[in-house]
Formats: sequence, C-alpha cells, structure tokens
Amino acid sequence: MKRSFTLIFLVAIPMAMLAQKDSTLKKKDRKRDILIQTTMGDMVVRLSDSTPLHRDNFLKLVKVGYYDSVLFHRIIKDFMIQGGDPISKTAGPGIPLGNGGPAYRVPAEFRPSLLHKKGVIAAARDNNPEKASSGSQFYIVHGKIWSEAGLDSIETRRLKRKLPAEHREIYKTVGGTPQLDQNYTVFGELVRGMEVLDSIEVVPTSKAADLDRPLTDVRIIRAKLVKRKRK
Repeated sequence: MKRSFTLIFLVAIPMAMLAQKDSTLKKKDRKRDILIQTTMGDMVVRLSDSTPLHRDNFLKLVKVGYYDSVLFHRIIKDFMIQGGDPISKTAGPGIPLGNGGPAYRVPAEFRPSLLHKKGVIAAARDNNPEKASSGSQFYIVHGKIWSEAGLDSIETRRLKRKLPAEHREIYKTVGGTPQLDQNYTVFGELVRGMEVLDSIEVVPTSKAADLDRPLTDVRIIRAKLVKRKRK
C-alpha cells in the first residue's frame, strides 16, 4: 500500500495548563510501563531504553495527564492508529485533527534494531529535514503480513536498501510497516492489548475533510505509569 505519512502538528498547546502537575522523572519511572485505557479496551506499552529522548518525553507527558481524553484521531486499516493531538479532547464531530501538540520537536533517534513490526509505538512528525518527531503525537503500528515479493518491492522503491534477514522474517510472520523503517522513531512496543489494537484498527473512518478520523470517537480515557510485569 502506497500511503503518505507526512504529518502536520505544529499548532502549539500551552504547557502552562499542565504546570500544576509534576513532570519530574524519577529513576523508577523509567522502569515502569504505560497503561493506555481506551474506550475499546486497555493496552500496555513498554518504552525502549535505546531511545531515551523519546522515552523521557513520553513519560513526562503521561505523568502530567497530557494524553487523558485525547482521541485516536487517524486510523488507517492495515497501517496504524494515531493519537496525541490535544485539540482532539474537545473536537466536535467532523472536525479535521492532527495539528495540535507542544511547541517543540524531539530529535530523531533511529536505531537499526528497532523496526516497524506490528505493535510498536513510534513518533509522528511533519516533513522536516532532520526527521525530528512531534512533541506529543504518536502512532501504534498494525500493518500487514508481507510476502517476499512485497518486501523486495519496498526495498527497491521506498527504502533504497536491503532489510536485515531477521527483520524480513518478522515482517513475513508478525507483520508491520517496513516502508517506515529509519524514517520515523520507534520508541517502544505493546506488551499487552494486541487484540485491542486489532479492534481499533478496523473501526469505520471518514472519507470527508476529516479524512481517516473514526466516525465514532475512539478515546484514550487515561494513560498512566504502572508497575512493569514480565511479558
């Protein structure tokens, strides 16, 4: 599937409205998982220590309640579900979303070991030359199972390089979106709630001005730090 993944999010949301909450990270915070409670069920994310800038930014936003009540405002079947736009908290039906976020970007942290397999969380971004990430918007990959021929095509037409053999095997069995590798920062993955991802990924979406927005809101009720359990 050929899809544009250029994302616009540069309308600044004042952080003062969250100033009453403490975003200071403690050492133990970096060893916790993130519980994302949605209107369609719960997902648990484990952040990667290989991407410390994105890890710490996401943890700080969770601690101040930044993601509470935001929508998954963009859903594309066989691709991903996207959220993190604070404007979506109060947006009425039919309103295009995806322009909200804090007034900063997070520097890219591409890691050869981190790939866009099904279930990973990655940072959205606009088309900036440094490929720096949105301060708050993220997506969770659903993707699809790939054939050898499909992966060959992605290597030739999109990536202009060869995928590692172990990554190809994951894309052929687990699935994902290999066309995004090393272009968007992956910074964690689901450790629980893959069935919730499956359910959200197939909700009907708009074909109008609010393209790809769910026709019925899918909302993050709350995101919070929780004690880490073994996978």
